Amino acid sequence: MRVPPGVALRLAAGGMLAGVLLGGTAVAAAEEVSFRAADRMETVLAGGRERTVLTGAVEVVVDGATIVRADVVEVLGDQFEIIIARGAVQVIDEEANVEIASERLFFDRERSVLRIQGSTLLIDRDNEVVVKGGFMEYHQESGEATVQIGVRILKPDLVARSEFAHYRRHENTVDLSGMPVVTQNGDEYRAMRIFVDLNRDSVRMEGQIRGTITVS
Repeated sequence: MRVPPGVALRLAAGGMLAGVLLGGTAVAAAEEVSFRAADRMETVLAGGRERTVLTGAVEVVVDGATIVRADVVEVLGDQFEIIIARGAVQVIDEEANVEIASERLFFDRERSVLRIQGSTLLIDRDNEVVVKGGFMEYHQESGEATVQIGVRILKPDLVARSEFAHYRRHENTVDLSGMPVVTQNGDEYRAMRIFVDLNRDSVRMEGQIRGTITVS
């Protein structure tokens, strides 16, 4: 099935088209997933082979709260449970006030898990924290993110870097390993593992601890 450019569709679970948006007017009520593509859409709704590919300035809205934007998006499964996006990927979690940007995304809607690859950026606006890395697995329900490869944690008055990090946004803590370094208010800390409480600006270290403290 091909859909003309500029047409948006809303999908119901079970592989049925719930409605078509023409010029922003819904013909039928939406259920869980809606999307819009500027260029092209191809879809297969046959049982066991459900697949929709959207190309060109794509926007997908999941459960009314999570927005996925990308150059190309694939929606897979009879419940549209898998979303794969690539090219200028942007994810906005409106409930959590979190924004994610990268080049590739694998989104498991059933588990509320996002796997993000390629120069990944997570902005946690409520906690004023920015997380960067080369790979990230983010769990929406728990608010936990596992980050690998060139990790950077940025916060006013604090910068952390490592090769591996576990960020818990509900607790606002981060565990760092893989040559971690934390710079805070001009002081620098190094160790095998570093644990940072971002609410209290406290640092705990384990193994081969080194530090430089600036005395004013």
